[in-house]
Amino acid sequence: MSILVSLPFAFSAAMKLLVRPEVVQGTKELGLPESLIRPLGVLELFCVIVYLVPKTSTLGAILFTGYVGGAILTHLRVGQPVYLHILLGILIWLGLYLRRPQLHDVLWPA
Repeated sequence: MSILVSLPFAFSAAMKLLVRPEVVQGTKELGLPESLIRPLGVLELFCVIVYLVPKTSTLGAILFTGYVGGAILTHLRVGQPVYLHILLGILIWLGLYLRRPQLHDVLWPA
């Protein structure tokens, strides 16, 4: 599940790093400067890598939470729906929960 939830972020990061015209248009619609496209792509790719590495997966989930939270706020500000972002945020933590048994005891102590 962690790999599946990372795929949209990896694809999005690649599109940002290549500065595709669709990304430029979407960035303008969100009211963000074009100069943020590549830095956001680097940040997004960094989150994916940190999340997929087993030793740093918890940090990756925390970073992803911040990234997705920023995306939610940005989309809400311009009146766009955020359901997909919320779902991805939940799936990030569900994927981590399923592959890290230590989290079971933290979240549901006996």
